[in-house]
Amino acid sequence: MNSITESFVSVVIPVYNDLSALQDAIPLTLKVMEEFCSGFEIIIAEDASTDGSAECAASWQEKDSRVINLHRDQRLGRGSALTTAAIQAKGEIFCYFDVDLATDMSYLPMLIRAVAEGADVATGSRLLSDSNITRSLGREVKSRGYNWLVRFILRSRLKDHQCGFKAFKKESLLSLLPDIRDTHWFWDTEVLVCAQRKGYQIAEIPVIWREGPGTTVKSQDIWKMGRSILNLWWRLHVS
Repeated sequence: MNSITESFVSVVIPVYNDLSALQDAIPLTLKVMEEFCSGFEIIIAEDASTDGSAECAASWQEKDSRVINLHRDQRLGRGSALTTAAIQAKGEIFCYFDVDLATDMSYLPMLIRAVAEGADVATGSRLLSDSNITRSLGREVKSRGYNWLVRFILRSRLKDHQCGFKAFKKESLLSLLPDIRDTHWFWDTEVLVCAQRKGYQIAEIPVIWREGPGTTVKSQDIWKMGRSILNLWWRLHVS
């Protein structure tokens, strides 16, 4: 496949105690990126893991200069890890996806191409009519309910805010970061809502998505994100 962009691309994989998934994700990401991108780096945004993920990332960094081990000794949250990676990333295009590769990686070229061709943000969506998803009924209900609340309360025009499969013009993302307060799972939603308020061009892309054997999004995280929706509304409209 010919290169779809001459831009240097920073690919970020946020990780917390996901050694098995990380061992699969790094070589596959290298393979996919080599097929369509002329220049890239893979940043492992590792958030104080204790299961060997940090050592795995360090090992890959030693044998491949395109892999960057961004380790933290204290767990500060997935969103915080993404913010730190964005500040340190060298690419003109910044993208990230979840380490479990729940979103089919064949969509990565499309995601990056959307930004290379002019979008400020490109985001995978599990809730468009052309999307193909497989997940439990409980998670489906929670996801649709959550996204409905974001659209209703925060007036978002997007269907899916929490799909961990996004790309940005780095300069656009950096302009958003001062407004982003969340350090964990709500980070994805907050950055999309703030991008819309700035009038940024956002491409929402249908994807194939498969729920993995486990997830680090717990019921308590859903409730926290629900409160975060209200807090963000208050901050945007009142404070």
